[in-house]
Amino acid sequence: MYSKDEASNIKQAFWTAFGQYIAPQLSADGLKVNWVNYKTGIKHLYFKMDATNRSASIGIFITHPDQGIQELFFEQFAELKTMLYSILNEDWIWALKDVDEYGKTISCIYKQLDGVSIYNRNDWPQLISFFKPRIIALDDFWSVAQYSFEALK
Repeated sequence: MYSKDEASNIKQAFWTAFGQYIAPQLSADGLKVNWVNYKTGIKHLYFKMDATNRSASIGIFITHPDQGIQELFFEQFAELKTMLYSILNEDWIWALKDVDEYGKTISCIYKQLDGVSIYNRNDWPQLISFFKPRIIALDDFWSVAQYSFEALK
């Protein structure tokens, strides 16, 4: 078992390594992007990657405090589901009303990989292979789809 500081250092080392690995990859619009802290440009709408001692996940997270607006965002993604699927080439989990680790109601569309640990350096290649194509695909999707969300800003 790792101390809190050791666990934090290992996580930081992984995300730094991932960031350096993917840094040369330009966005779908040909721009440099911070892949680890991807910015959608819309408040309460995030593309987030996470890894723990048991799994990894990547997803679209809608955290708007107004449940009605959160549902509108989710419905807009549902309208674009065919396009999202055509870019991702895989099914993701759709959760309209989920609860995050802080007890807040969120909506998310995500993919999870079980049986990997960020604390096991031998799993890092598998984690990178899981995250890289999916964050790039989300960027490809967002380069077109973001305009559908302008009215919801």
